[in-house]
Amino acid sequence: MTGPSDEWVLFAVLRAEARALGRGLPPGTPLHRTGTGTARAADAASRHRSTSALAVAGIAGGLSAALRPGDLVVASEVRRDNAPWDTLPCPTAPMIAASLRRRGLTVHIGPVVTAARLPDAATRLRLACTGALAVDTESAALLADARGRPVACVRVIADLPPRPRLHPFALGRLATALRALPPAAPALVEWAAATTVRQVQLAEPRSFCAGVERAIAMVQRALDQHGPPVYVRRRIVHNAHVVAALGRRGAVFVDDLDEIPDGAPTVFSAHGVPPAVRATAARRGLPVIDATCPLVTKAHSAARRVAGRGDTVLLIGHAGHEETEGTLGEAPERITLVQSAQDAERVEVADPARVSYLVQTTLAMDEVSDVLEVLRRRFPGLTGPSTDDTCYAATNRQAALRAVAARSDVVLVLGSGRSANSRRLVEIALRGGTPAYLVEDVDAVDLRWLAGARAVGVTAGSAAPPRLVDETMAALAGLGPLAPGNRITTDDAGVTRGTETRAR
Repeated sequence: MTGPSDEWVLFAVLRAEARALGRGLPPGTPLHRTGTGTARAADAASRHRSTSALAVAGIAGGLSAALRPGDLVVASEVRRDNAPWDTLPCPTAPMIAASLRRRGLTVHIGPVVTAARLPDAATRLRLACTGALAVDTESAALLADARGRPVACVRVIADLPPRPRLHPFALGRLATALRALPPAAPALVEWAAATTVRQVQLAEPRSFCAGVERAIAMVQRALDQHGPPVYVRRRIVHNAHVVAALGRRGAVFVDDLDEIPDGAPTVFSAHGVPPAVRATAARRGLPVIDATCPLVTKAHSAARRVAGRGDTVLLIGHAGHEETEGTLGEAPERITLVQSAQDAERVEVADPARVSYLVQTTLAMDEVSDVLEVLRRRFPGLTGPSTDDTCYAATNRQAALRAVAARSDVVLVLGSGRSANSRRLVEIALRGGTPAYLVEDVDAVDLRWLAGARAVGVTAGSAAPPRLVDETMAALAGLGPLAPGNRITTDDAGVTRGTETRAR
């Protein structure tokens, strides 16, 4: 990694704003007070045309009833009131907002509009109707020539409608706003340190696998056909965004069948269920829609087959995972869960000559190699599934991630902490020596992870919606002018290749 960004500047308009920000900044931070008005702002901007990154912070007038004095608005874009088509996007807003929230501040993300003069009540009402959250008189002028460079705009709300005018020195709540600036200032320092990113390595495949897409589609079709509510036993897949989206449509997620009313449409999740659950649903006459992943169904069939011929079945997987619970339920008297090499050393079987193994589908074969090495040593006649029975989605995502991690300073994995395959992706990068972090979405990305990084790898677990990757890529693109990146692809045969992609 390199050091922090070579050059950046933080603009503050008023002396009081600069003093407040200075109390939260480390010595030597390039803080520039511009003075009020667009002419002074334009002059300050002209003297920083070669600066690599520009940030603006200070007070502003609020335009939304959801705001309170002292709240912070991180600009998603900066507009001119007299030229609304001249809009400057601020793609890193979600990451800056996350840094501010970690400091206990109340933060909103939305447009900031710059007016030519202090707006009256009618003007502020008009601006509010455009969706803007805050109004000032300098940000657009300070950032006018910044296209192609990283930009940030953070404003603290000093007053709200129906006050007739925005006049900082006349505001009784000015002190409340200024008190929010010192704790906000370090977030902008973190942002500046992360503006070294110049390349994004994108793993492919990533995000939804076929089994996840199928399960989600089945819930959506059930809602279309039956109308809400449709009940889903456990989470349909391990991703909060997917669950929330289906919940808004009327899906109700429950832990047990006794929470489902008689006769209600019932969906089994992609992870599968034990036979006892199926029997209970049949006894109650629940109309069942089975969204179990076909590979999980295949694993259940294999468990029944090998247990039925008298083998002891060793299931390599994680305790408490819905998939392992379902597989164990197929023949609980003959299937034993093995979670580690240590478990493999200790496991006891009735007949060492008749032992088979199965693997949780979200694990790839190389992940369980240590366990298999022990089992094969202890049970030379051990038999197991063919390669066709392993989850190619997990295997290929992991292979692509290895190639990405080898070319990256840091890796971001989009996925839920409940998702086994997402956690495995993080572990793979870490084992290769690359720092890696599991995040639900771009709002969870910590700018400190990216400080000094030149190349960032991005992938997503098989239950993560593709839009989460798109949003993260957009935010990373806001940290600097990106050079051509690489799309690392692993096909179904396990062959990994890289193709150059242009930064968006």
